[in-house]
Amino acid sequence: HVQLVESGGGSVQAGGSLRLSCAFDAYTPANVRMAWFRQAPGKEREGVAALDIGAGSTTANPSLQGRFTVSQDGAKNTMFLQMNSLKPEDTAMYYCASDPNGLGFTYWGQGTQVTVS
Repeated sequence: HVQLVESGGGSVQAGGSLRLSCAFDAYTPANVRMAWFRQAPGKEREGVAALDIGAGSTTANPSLQGRFTVSQDGAKNTMFLQMNSLKPEDTAMYYCASDPNGLGFTYWGQGTQVTVS
């Protein structure tokens, strides 16, 4: 069973930065695909960025205009989301998710709240 634990959320003023972390357990397959999603109140969940752990390749939602960057620290089984130039519309619960079998994102963390004012 894959466990994911997010951290790093908080409140920040517009224009500021935050770095979210997602710790995953050592049993996660080496070629797993992971991603960050977010959901604001009253809105649908949207993908933010994705990372192929084994290949190290990343993708990001184009609507974010390069403000967010996903990365990993393989030695520590951690995925990061660096968020810069934050805007109030970035306020949401942020989740990390794992697709260990290529069948979709079936494992989710509990989420971490980001509030931009």
